[in-house]
Amino acid sequence: MVCPTSDLCVGSCNLYASEEGAINIGGLQHFATDIFMQMKIPQVRPPHIVADDESYATKVALIGCGPASVSCATFLARLGYKNLTIFEKEKFIGGLSSSEIPQYRLPIEVVQYEIELMKDLGVKIENERKLSMSDITIQKLKNEKYGAIFVGIGLPNPKRVHPFENLTEEMGFFTSKDFLPKVSLASKPGMCKCTGKALPQLSGNVIVLGAGDTAFDCATSALRCGASRVYVVFRKGFTNIRAVPEEMELAREEKCEFLPFLGPHEVHLKNGRVSAITFFRTEVNEEGEFVEDYEQTMKLRANYIICAFGSGLYDEDVKAALAPLNFNKYGLPDLNVKTMETTVPGIFCGGDIAGVAETTVEAVNDGKTAAWHMHKYIQAQHGKEVSRIPELPKFYTPIDEVDISVELCGMKFVNPFGLASATPCTSSAMIRRAFEAGWGFAVTKTFSLDKDIVTNVSPRIIRGSTSGHNYGPGQGAFLNIELISEKTAAYWCQSVSELKKDFPDKILIASIMCSYNSKDWTELAKMAELAGADALELNLSCPHGMGERGMGLACGQDPVLVRNICRWVREATKIPFFAKLTPNVTNIVDIAKAAQEGNADGVTATNTLSGLMGLKGNGDPWPGVGNEKRTTYGGVSGNAIRPVALRAVSAIARALPGFPILATGGIDSAESSMQFLSCGASVLQICSAIQNQDFTVVDDYITGLKALLYLESMGLKGWDGQSPPTPRHQKGKILTAKSVLGKHLPSFGHYQKERQDLISEEKKKVTLEMIERNMTSEPRPIAIQNGIPKVQDIVGKTVHKIGTYGQLDNSQQVVALIDEEMCINCGKCYMTCNDSGYQAITFDSETHLAHVTEDCTGCTLCVSVCPIIDCIQMVPRTTPYIPKRGISLGQAVC
Repeated sequence: MVCPTSDLCVGSCNLYASEEGAINIGGLQHFATDIFMQMKIPQVRPPHIVADDESYATKVALIGCGPASVSCATFLARLGYKNLTIFEKEKFIGGLSSSEIPQYRLPIEVVQYEIELMKDLGVKIENERKLSMSDITIQKLKNEKYGAIFVGIGLPNPKRVHPFENLTEEMGFFTSKDFLPKVSLASKPGMCKCTGKALPQLSGNVIVLGAGDTAFDCATSALRCGASRVYVVFRKGFTNIRAVPEEMELAREEKCEFLPFLGPHEVHLKNGRVSAITFFRTEVNEEGEFVEDYEQTMKLRANYIICAFGSGLYDEDVKAALAPLNFNKYGLPDLNVKTMETTVPGIFCGGDIAGVAETTVEAVNDGKTAAWHMHKYIQAQHGKEVSRIPELPKFYTPIDEVDISVELCGMKFVNPFGLASATPCTSSAMIRRAFEAGWGFAVTKTFSLDKDIVTNVSPRIIRGSTSGHNYGPGQGAFLNIELISEKTAAYWCQSVSELKKDFPDKILIASIMCSYNSKDWTELAKMAELAGADALELNLSCPHGMGERGMGLACGQDPVLVRNICRWVREATKIPFFAKLTPNVTNIVDIAKAAQEGNADGVTATNTLSGLMGLKGNGDPWPGVGNEKRTTYGGVSGNAIRPVALRAVSAIARALPGFPILATGGIDSAESSMQFLSCGASVLQICSAIQNQDFTVVDDYITGLKALLYLESMGLKGWDGQSPPTPRHQKGKILTAKSVLGKHLPSFGHYQKERQDLISEEKKKVTLEMIERNMTSEPRPIAIQNGIPKVQDIVGKTVHKIGTYGQLDNSQQVVALIDEEMCINCGKCYMTCNDSGYQAITFDSETHLAHVTEDCTGCTLCVSVCPIIDCIQMVPRTTPYIPKRGISLGQAVC
């Protein structure tokens, strides 16, 4: 889009130095915003903002509807101001974002969407109102009792330098301020209801002067307007180019030529039109300044010249309308760049006219900065003080108001996300930070009586071998041989008391472990209850180390022991308790039933899966302890065990309806959380995802779960959670229908060139008017079809669909269907079907087109390996499925 991520977030990403490289932050934000746009959810004012006094009714004027003004108005509206009006001189809105940034870089729909979000908060826009002595002036607005004014009109006048002073468009000369608005009007559907919207007709050689983002926008746009060849000419060298690397790279890919170290000297005319331009070579002198060397010249033929030397505020009428503002030596309003306030109290500026911002995102930040200081100014006028530290409200929607609290066993969880009894709960201070971050509950690290205290070995927590070479969120598993807490029961009981005092609305569960001894379980359970724990978790499942002591796994694999331990704890305490189960058993349902029979209030499913993570090349195990490099079987956790955990949760939910389940095992997102809830979990415990990142992941889980519940109430067709229906695409671009191509064409070699040529010819026939006629506008916001479900409404909703194999209907068969337009002709489906499946896909040796035959059995292996989302779909079989038996049934075998 328009943010110079290579200079900002991506360029500063520490992972740039890693093998995987920097995170594509801009791409992720672009994707997330595009998806949210499709949800059509409005922005609302945060409910905690109290704005019921007269100061919030103050009239505020914003001049110009560009990114700075939109940003300023949005933040002021979020703060609670109700009387905000933007005055825009054009018939369209969006300022430079609409008029000067090409459609392929910043689609008009995106600009309009941002403005719709602003209007959701009550901001008004008046078009065809300009800053002029004949219309709006600062003084007139003050006379009309506007309490604060923001000026965000950009720099409307192009710089005209020698030798271009007397050139006109008829001669073949454009400034960027002339050229780009014409391109935008003729290429952005729905931008303006104007007539006569046609692209500038260029031909031959086009010379673009300048080295900023605008110059490269002009260059790539000139190619789209018919130029045969485009030269980007600039005074300095490549290392001094002001444009972001992405802009320059796009121009290079589109075959623009770059000519550095040249300054324009003379324009040559022929028959009243531009024919050539002479340049002087520029050099760097001893002071580091670029100067022209008049002995070195270059003459280039030119049919058109586009000058992108920047812009300024030269219109005397506009300057007069800005009175009584003072101007600096650059002819711009004099202001405090830290507050964006001018020398006249109550008058603020932002964007290009402020002389600070050089990009759209910087203009947005100007508006954001100005909004806070306008707020301070207005409140001061009403005798109120505002925090010296900015406290601007965040983006807020009806999604944020969704209730995800859960009531379970007499306890109210503010949200269903909690810390599992593992490394994130190693200390009281860590749990405290987790509660401050927003986690709904925590289960302490398992502690024991002093006689069972442990000391860990090292190394003991390693990356899972299932992860390949990926780290971070892509890491699929951990293995650990860490034991229970090394801290004493006294420490944990004191910690529980302190935490409950400081966080009374958070649920704190004490995890305890003893050997098979009634006295020990009774003593430890009473200690934890007396400390103030809301509930207990009985660790009957630790898969390593503790089992050798007759604890953990040694107890949890025997239903009799589990039943008896639960009965002991029930007799000793009155608070709820949950038995933490191990997946390392033949049938986990038997253990859950034993816990229920022992009067447990529920179970936690499941602990880690016992495994041996891997060996190094020399045969040494990893982790290897000591000089001998010895190891033991440890607990595998993370996404790798999610199918095991889902199986355990759903099996218990099927066998024991209504029996509370605290789920854990591979929960790393709101989507995976919904899977566990749907399978019968009541609340969710998380560890490995925190190990992959930190406590802040809960923000994503909370927002994501709220969004999923809200979307479910909207009844959106074809959506899978937060994912809209997949369009027919390739590399993210919507595909042209087969009807345009007239035939199926592969996506490689000369076939791809033929495909591109056919599509190009078809696109040339499409006009802006045709696009606008076919435009449809769905209402915003989409009405909620049903009430927003509670978390409890989701719990177990899928359980009735899970059963035995014998309950599956083998008369309802499906077959694979390949979309040949989306297919990239990689042959992956053919290879897997041929060597691992049913030989039901053919592969054309010349065109590389894959075709599914009647032999398809619907195994879905091809879908599982296809690299293109939804390129292969499984559709109902229209003919009877007759399995190939090899030898007919009943036929004798010799």
